[in-house]
Amino acid sequence: MLTYDSNGFRLDGRPLRILSGAVHYFRSRPEQWPDRLAAVRAMGLNTVETYVPWNLHEPAPGRFTRLDELGAFLDEAHRQGLWTIVRPGPYICAEWDNGGLPGWLTARVGRRARTSDPGFLAAVDAFFDVLLPQVVERQWGRPGGTVLMVQVENEYGAHGSDADYLAHLARGLRERGITVPLFTSDGPEDHMLAAGTVPGVLATVNFGSDPEGAFAALRRHRPEDPPFCMEYWNGWFDRWGGPHHTRDAGDAADALRRILAAGGSVNLYMAHGGTNFGTTAGANHADPPFNSTDWTHSPYQPITTSYDYDAPLDERGLPTAKFDAFRQVIADFAAEHPELARYLDHREPELPAPAPVLDAREVLLDEYAELPFGPAVHSPVPPLFEELGLEHGLVRYTTTVPDRSPDLPLTVEGLHDRATLHLDGKPAATLERGVAPEPVTAGGGTRIRLLVESLGRVNYGPQVGETKGLTGVRHERQYLHGWQAEPLPLAPLPTPAWTPGTPAPELLARGTLHLDAPGDTFLTVPEGEHGYLWVNDFLLGRYDTRGPQHTLYCPWPLLRPGPNTLTLLELGPTTPSRIHLHPSPDLG
Repeated sequence: MLTYDSNGFRLDGRPLRILSGAVHYFRSRPEQWPDRLAAVRAMGLNTVETYVPWNLHEPAPGRFTRLDELGAFLDEAHRQGLWTIVRPGPYICAEWDNGGLPGWLTARVGRRARTSDPGFLAAVDAFFDVLLPQVVERQWGRPGGTVLMVQVENEYGAHGSDADYLAHLARGLRERGITVPLFTSDGPEDHMLAAGTVPGVLATVNFGSDPEGAFAALRRHRPEDPPFCMEYWNGWFDRWGGPHHTRDAGDAADALRRILAAGGSVNLYMAHGGTNFGTTAGANHADPPFNSTDWTHSPYQPITTSYDYDAPLDERGLPTAKFDAFRQVIADFAAEHPELARYLDHREPELPAPAPVLDAREVLLDEYAELPFGPAVHSPVPPLFEELGLEHGLVRYTTTVPDRSPDLPLTVEGLHDRATLHLDGKPAATLERGVAPEPVTAGGGTRIRLLVESLGRVNYGPQVGETKGLTGVRHERQYLHGWQAEPLPLAPLPTPAWTPGTPAPELLARGTLHLDAPGDTFLTVPEGEHGYLWVNDFLLGRYDTRGPQHTLYCPWPLLRPGPNTLTLLELGPTTPSRIHLHPSPDLG
């Protein structure tokens, strides 16, 4: 079993330094896990860590999907000779939509999420009842088991102070059979460590620099715990409209060396970032006043489809300069402390060969379809996405200004997050959350149509748990009532009726890519502005000319020999006619 004291960890009585790297099973395809994990092992790490996104596995109350992926990932880690760390939430942050909390649940419990509210705890307990057995049976000490540790919540000290809530979670993990050490992770600030830790549960800290200062803060609160950086932020994530973040490999390696020199265990966040496929990317929000040097024109900042993170393994899983620098640091440490840098087995690690890459080419779009909206819902006020049972996607809202009304300004309230406004069928404005719109007026009898798009729920801070859609439209001061709402989920996309035709705004378009053999590729829409791209009915994610990301990664498992269908939904004013394939990424 794994034990610890202020001097470090011991596994079955022998000293161990945990050298871990974060690889999220849900940000790559299962066919890619062996290569990703083999590369982690080749870097010199002995452990791999993953979050568990609740909203991926319970997209609707009591409807569970893809649960076996966690167990399969842990089994693959065992085959690759790695121990594992599991962080099941219920909140994970991770730049993931809603921080991993189901939108249907947070819409119901509101500000009671992440507290000891009985309704919220009942939902957590029901999910853990279904999820945790596959973790329990894979704990260290059981046949084939690799799980060394399990986390309680995530960075709770940055959110709240409900000690009963954390105690309930820790007790629930134990009651469901978790026997390995539990831990919490928080920023190295005093108030976070005071509120986010649990008596008798290992405390760890998250940081990107100054390991000496962070470990000193941890020692002030937990002198009996070993130093452990559960998230060493060696890169950073990107947001639409912002810069592509990178960090010098030498600087990152120096901080890693100092973590190890201080006696610390470490988890590289990220070892391999991967991709926010579909509509899974979250968002950040800075409540005004916000620093204009850190944020663009809106305080709401959705995360890009790519989660490359400038990690040691890039989005394709290939080693970067940071990989080489980290491997050298870890090799030096292992040479000096062979008794600490132990591994699950002693096979010589090998860096896997990269997947093949497709040559550059072009796919013409030659079929089109109307958007396959669901049945209309009639309501006095525009219903929220959550009230329509829609996690993400589009909703077309329509109503009519009362007859004999004069020409007066329109105000759209509570827009989350982007909309195109049509008046009597003609485009009138593009609206963005947090951005002051140009004035628009409408008179009596005007037919108003708003196509509203969700761009990611806030994943960190006080706005976690937000709803999507809009809350109302005013004609001067008078609210417009009598709404019709038509939802359109995007993952999966309902089957449309395809015909040859002419491109036009707000139509689906598709073309065919013929292949002799699959390979990795990167897609662009050179004539597009903002939209979504599917490959063989799998939603890759969003694209946006604001950047910094200009290519969408398409991994080889999504492609097949023969014909492959590429489907496009462009929401800007353009009408793209082609999709380009590139052999390398452009992340800005």
